[in-house]
Amino acid sequence: MKKRLLGRTGTVVSEVALGTMTFGMEADEAESHAMLDAFAAAGGTLIDTADVYSRGVSESIIGRWLAANPDQAEVMVIASKSRFPMGEDANDLGSSRRHLRRAIEASRQRLGVDCLDLFQLHAWDPLTPLEETLSAIDDEIRAGRIGYWGVSNFTGWQLTKAVHLAAARGMDAPVTIQPQYSLLSREIEFEIVPAALDAGVGLLPWGPLAGGWLTAKYRRDAAPTGATRLGENPDRGMEAYARRSADERTWAVLDALQAIADEHAAPPASIALAWLQGRPGMTSVILGARTVAQLEQNLAAGAVELTAEQTARLDAASAPAAPDYPYGELGVEQRARRF
Repeated sequence: MKKRLLGRTGTVVSEVALGTMTFGMEADEAESHAMLDAFAAAGGTLIDTADVYSRGVSESIIGRWLAANPDQAEVMVIASKSRFPMGEDANDLGSSRRHLRRAIEASRQRLGVDCLDLFQLHAWDPLTPLEETLSAIDDEIRAGRIGYWGVSNFTGWQLTKAVHLAAARGMDAPVTIQPQYSLLSREIEFEIVPAALDAGVGLLPWGPLAGGWLTAKYRRDAAPTGATRLGENPDRGMEAYARRSADERTWAVLDALQAIADEHAAPPASIALAWLQGRPGMTSVILGARTVAQLEQNLAAGAVELTAEQTARLDAASAPAAPDYPYGELGVEQRARRF
């Protein structure tokens, strides 16, 4: 598996990360450990989890695998996140000093590690001053309990504020951002990607297959049924069938994706992942799976090389509708002009 730098750091990680949100919920411990085995065998080195995934169960499953595989524990780069509720008390969530200190300690204990290689704020906290959050993270870094830090689900201005506030206070700045990003979700290219590129912050996209939409599971003429994730509940979350299927852009993307998959004799998912791995600022694409078979199929994306013409076709089919100036066609032209 190819390797890349973790943002602007000197730490090297695999270009595919194993997302573990399914661990303990859609995949039991045996299946989760089998996925970790397959990921390690393929050369993967970045494992992404969060305390809120199955209320700590995901981290505990990973911790037991690391303990049983000490050689792999030395190789793996472990990333976790905190922000969302882990209890019923008003202080059991957020990015306050109190909550972060307890959350990081609990994650370390469940994972069985002295140091979290990458700690990420799972989302923006509108109640806690960012100065307090950064000071708490700085203390954790200096104490050796976390190595680097990053953010997830931040907007462009939130990321930029964190970067510049850290610089002004002489603290370590975030090195990664974990946003939703796929052929069907490209809106981050308006502000978040430029902000990340400007600051040297690496992208760790989640949802690269858009909840299964980019795997050719769904059809225009029939709502999903059966074993697919949306078949269990077609109205599930932001990838709900009615929401996506009503957008003609969805079907234009899927048609282009299938045509290029046929040209490569590869699954559409591999084409979608190869496209994403080629985007600017990419560090590692986070793959989630419910079974070993799903994971192994998606890991094969590393063997696909898209031509410039194929990339352009996917770009054109998936281009999001831009808001008005200074975005859109005139804004792009203006920002690209050189004197």
